Amino acid sequence: MLRRLSAAHRSRPLAAPFRISRGVKTSAEVIEVRLHDGDGCGRGESVPYARYGETIDSVLEQIERARPQLEAGADRGQLRALLPPGAARNALDAALWDLEAGRGGGNAIEPPRDLVTAITVGIDSPARMRAAAEAVAHAPLIKVKVDATAPDAQIAAVRAGAPDARLIVDPNESWDYKLLCRMQPLLERADVALLEQPLPADMDYVLEGFSPSRPICADESCHVAADLPRLATRYQAVNIKLDKTGGLTEALELLDAARAAGFQIMVGCMVCSSLGIAPALRLAPRADFIDLDGPWWLREDDPDGARFRHGLLLPPSPGFWG
Repeated sequence: MLRRLSAAHRSRPLAAPFRISRGVKTSAEVIEVRLHDGDGCGRGESVPYARYGETIDSVLEQIERARPQLEAGADRGQLRALLPPGAARNALDAALWDLEAGRGGGNAIEPPRDLVTAITVGIDSPARMRAAAEAVAHAPLIKVKVDATAPDAQIAAVRAGAPDARLIVDPNESWDYKLLCRMQPLLERADVALLEQPLPADMDYVLEGFSPSRPICADESCHVAADLPRLATRYQAVNIKLDKTGGLTEALELLDAARAAGFQIMVGCMVCSSLGIAPALRLAPRADFIDLDGPWWLREDDPDGARFRHGLLLPPSPGFWG
């Protein structure tokens, strides 16, 4: 029996606006795929991202182009030859993992029960950012979204609201080199654990030979393992996201290569549902930083999905995925 593949756009409202340096999000716009094979069904989800030239329509078109091979039985290795890294391949790769696991393939690694995940404080006025930080001050790890207008005040506000939390600061490519240099003493005073992608990816060459006061993590600059040699003298950490790697299959290779090259590891996600982060949980035991609070922003997640409690992520119920 041939497989049957379905793919659809799904809009999932957020509980509150999610603000970063490049805009505001009020819903998670995801692609959900299902791959039926006999009595089995594998599911996957991805988030088309405009920063990488993706749209809902372009990702659905990519999936449609791969339909004949997927329905004819293509596996994860063959999928990598069919589609480039990105959201389309991620959704399909996840569905294949889920389908294999349902047949007793044993490929998925069970995550620990409780994970410390970053809880994100989005960009707002310093007063509101402090209030948002106070509301999640119990969380062991907080990510602070900043821009280039007043990052010092934004970081100071969150640190005042959550004095005991470890902080990740994420400018989302909004800084320039001059601002990066100016911010170094503040990052040290605020005891920031990690600075994520401060400069535009096409300008990170200026990080060659730069000695940061806190480790700098490549996000937009790092997609797949082939990127690592270029990043080795610029960054101290990499953020692995399945929508960048094109799925868990490539992400595992990136993680292995990054560890071998001496990088610290962050595992991140887009704003998505629990189905979107479920495969990424398989990377979590080997990560230094986990940033998988995408479902935390949803007004309503899947009933058996992940739960968040005091800065801890409790994985989805058994059988939810993988």
